[in-house]
Amino acid sequence: MNHEIRLRIMVFITFCGLKMKVMESVGRAVLPKFYLEELNVQAYEVLASSGRKVVFTSVPRVMVEGFLKEYLKVNVVVGTELQSCGGYFTGFLNESGLLVKHKALKEFFGENKPDIGLGSSTSLHDHLFISLCKEAYVVSKQVDSKNIATSVMPREKYPKPLVFHDGRLAFLPTPLASLAMFLWLPLGIILAIFRLVVGIFLPYKIAIILGCWSGVDLSIKGRNLSKSNKKGDHVLYVCTHRTLLDPVFLSTTLAKPLTAVTYSLSKMSELMAPIKTVRLTRDRQQDGETMERLLKEGDLVVCPEGTTCREPYLLRFSSLFAELADEIVPVAMNTHVSMFYGTTASGLKCLDPIFFLMNPRPSYHVQILEKVPKELTCSGGKSSCEVANYIQRQLADALGFECTTLTRKDKYLMLAGNEGVVVQADQKKKKKLSHKISLKKEMLLKQGEDSE
Repeated sequence: MNHEIRLRIMVFITFCGLKMKVMESVGRAVLPKFYLEELNVQAYEVLASSGRKVVFTSVPRVMVEGFLKEYLKVNVVVGTELQSCGGYFTGFLNESGLLVKHKALKEFFGENKPDIGLGSSTSLHDHLFISLCKEAYVVSKQVDSKNIATSVMPREKYPKPLVFHDGRLAFLPTPLASLAMFLWLPLGIILAIFRLVVGIFLPYKIAIILGCWSGVDLSIKGRNLSKSNKKGDHVLYVCTHRTLLDPVFLSTTLAKPLTAVTYSLSKMSELMAPIKTVRLTRDRQQDGETMERLLKEGDLVVCPEGTTCREPYLLRFSSLFAELADEIVPVAMNTHVSMFYGTTASGLKCLDPIFFLMNPRPSYHVQILEKVPKELTCSGGKSSCEVANYIQRQLADALGFECTTLTRKDKYLMLAGNEGVVVQADQKKKKKLSHKISLKKEMLLKQGEDSE
């Protein structure tokens, strides 16, 4: 089977019935991670050294255009175009068919020759393509004795930091890897249910033993500092936010019940949570009063980033928590998965814990740091922003992460095209009601104008 037939089959299976808006989101939020992990250092150096950049590719343009323009600063992308109908892809190629690179180059540049051509060493079409350029470079994959690619760009040299990305798959879906995932799926679902039941219904010590026996890798550092507190002084645990399970794993680690405050949590997640969860409203004064009341009742967990981040970065910390307590204990949390991500920006959040627990060996690292000295809290004369920034730096140093000023809003604008605010059912009803009232007012005004 030749290359063109294989590509046409791949395009049909991938795109048939797919919404165009969904593909735009995938191209922006999911695919860049995989492209960056396979980016060739030498190829990028040649590309970056040129002025105007034009990329010709036989793969569908919608799959690569977002990445090429956003991360590699490519000016023009010429690729295979797809048929669409009513906002959906049909799975077939456009009338122009599969793009032939050397023909497309001649059509684009005419009689002029590009200064530099860059192509693959394994493609005969690419050899013909780069022969039309003044200067030609061929990219080849270099591997070491362990068959590990040495030409792949390391993370610290990425042209643009990869802070946010979406999608459930944590691995490159090659044919063999995808087959392994589908074979694992039935067992993974059973294992996730087992781990979930263990975490919800069994005592802490037994839950840890059975959880680790089922494959969960739990790493614990530090100690429970709340035991040394004076009677009546409850602890505010400030955690980095990796998944919705952060407060649950902390509660299990400390072997005591905690209360977690959240901004947006699905009803299903609230029902499954083995600890008490309280919703916040994003009204600073109201949320402050709620957290202050909860601290009087017991120990509290807060994730001041406001949303999860998969990569080794910490988002900006909200300073609200620093105004409420002096007994503050930072907790550095990190996770590692090999098959499924337990977070999403555009998918069903209620399935986040299930996907995380479906991994063959999900890893959770919990490191309890020393309590924040009183002189570095608000009661010691520091502002709430100074306290929040200090704790963010402490947690970043403990994990080897990098601090950023990015927020929840930045994440959702990039990945989902919205601000990440979940509208509750009662709020929706109020909006519908106010909309109906405004429509009736407009109708009455028009009727009055007509009668005049």
